[in-house]
Amino acid sequence: MNTPNEMKAKLEALQERASNFQPNTEPIRILALESSCDETAAAVVEDGRRVLSSVIFSQVDIHALYGGVVPEIASRAHVDACDRVIDQALREANLRLGELDALAVTYGPGLVGALLTGVSCMKGLSYTTRLPLIPVNHIEGHVSANYLSTPELQPPFVCLVVSGGHSHLVRVEDYASYTLLGQTVDDAAGEAFDKAARVLGLSYPGGPALSKLAEGGDDRYLKLPHPAPEGRYNYSFSGLKTAFVNACHKLQQKGEPLPKADLAASFEKAVVDSLCEKALLAVRESGLNTLCLAGGVSANRRLRSQMMELSKKHGFSLCLPKLWLCTDNAAMIGSAAYYRLLKGQGANLSLNAVPALRLVE
Repeated sequence: MNTPNEMKAKLEALQERASNFQPNTEPIRILALESSCDETAAAVVEDGRRVLSSVIFSQVDIHALYGGVVPEIASRAHVDACDRVIDQALREANLRLGELDALAVTYGPGLVGALLTGVSCMKGLSYTTRLPLIPVNHIEGHVSANYLSTPELQPPFVCLVVSGGHSHLVRVEDYASYTLLGQTVDDAAGEAFDKAARVLGLSYPGGPALSKLAEGGDDRYLKLPHPAPEGRYNYSFSGLKTAFVNACHKLQQKGEPLPKADLAASFEKAVVDSLCEKALLAVRESGLNTLCLAGGVSANRRLRSQMMELSKKHGFSLCLPKLWLCTDNAAMIGSAAYYRLLKGQGANLSLNAVPALRLVE
């Protein structure tokens, strides 16, 4: 069993190795597990920047039957999948447990049962292997995905984190150090996309389906309100969603068919315009010259294209994570863990899931 003193000593030794890193010296390899929602993922990451393996077991087909994620079913699926994805990640990295330096796990935010499954699994593995365990914030993982896609990226920079549960604008001051600039005051962007998709009768997951449908639509068909929440960099998507739902209901009450592609394009435009407006404002007023995107919604084609146009027009650098790094994965958790390790931040066996964990307190 790892005593607190043993764990501290191992963390300090790893921290010294990482901080004194030189090319061609022995790398630090971290096995990470992500299970915050409906993907069970494992990955091995080297020195926070290189992905040696990444395995993702998706539960989309399971939850599609219910039109959304069912927490109890997600937890059971994680229990079945954790060992399998870990074994596969080690095989693909061509490593054994004894060749790893540390373990990492997402401990929040997310679904409590799903998080507990991953945390319990990695605590058990830490106990048996005596490897240090690094707890990682899921949102920080999304930010850190950019270090894998753009290895030359260094803080400080501004990051827009947009997903089904989160819409944040953060200033990344340093590795594992953040200032919250703005966030949604109600719905997250991804949540709004999913609800709009449901109104249009699109299958789960709704966001990607709505985006695909919007490609063939007229984004000028429906004029939606321009949200103006309190807070210079804050977002609001609840009013957009309500206006969209009401417009669809009025058409249905008149017996008119829904022009689904046009409605999808109009809604997507309104959400993306709002995301881009506040992100551009934050970059221009921050004194920084780099903007990164992160989270599932950062895979949206319109958002990526519009941000690229803005970066060219206004002369700032734009970092876009690879598409597979936008959605939930364990490689991003392994990257974030490396920089937590640099600060000597590990956990003992009392680690618990924190479903409402914040990136910035």
